[in-house]
Amino acid sequence: MDEMIRVMAANWWVLLLRGIAAILFGLLALIWPGLTVYVLLIFFGAFAIFDGILALFTAFQRRKTDERWWAWALDGGLSIAIGVMALFWTEATALAFIIWMAIWGVIAGVFRIVAAIRLRNEIEGEWALGLSGLLLVLWGVLMAMLPAAGLLSLAWLIGTFAILIGVTLIVLAFRLRKIKDA
Repeated sequence: MDEMIRVMAANWWVLLLRGIAAILFGLLALIWPGLTVYVLLIFFGAFAIFDGILALFTAFQRRKTDERWWAWALDGGLSIAIGVMALFWTEATALAFIIWMAIWGVIAGVFRIVAAIRLRNEIEGEWALGLSGLLLVLWGVLMAMLPAAGLLSLAWLIGTFAILIGVTLIVLAFRLRKIKDA
């Protein structure tokens, strides 16, 4: 087994945790669409920081076996940055935050798509990470196109995409676990 896949398969649980966190965040957004922008930003900030920490963990696990480990680190850094902004600059306008989330979604999604293209050479028919990236890009574009609607009216959109992204990450995690067990 290729060393890069061995490392990813050994740490399959990291993607599982990222997927579960995304689903939990999405469910909160769907269950309580009437939450204030402030509370939704706090939930999103905590999720983005958690997701970023796990992406950084993945980057540093891969740095000896993958010359492009920095892409995972950049994904993690962007997630942490947007999470910190959500937690500490909650008084900023919702419109500005929507634009930041849209930019994060597009950039992080592109990095995931690039990673999936590289991963498909190692796992035949790999699609889960690429779909996760595509969903993030689509979510970012939709957020940028609908900024005037505000976070409150986009709670359903945010929740739905977070759940879909979480499901794709969980699928990838279990595919990697099968490789590890094989």
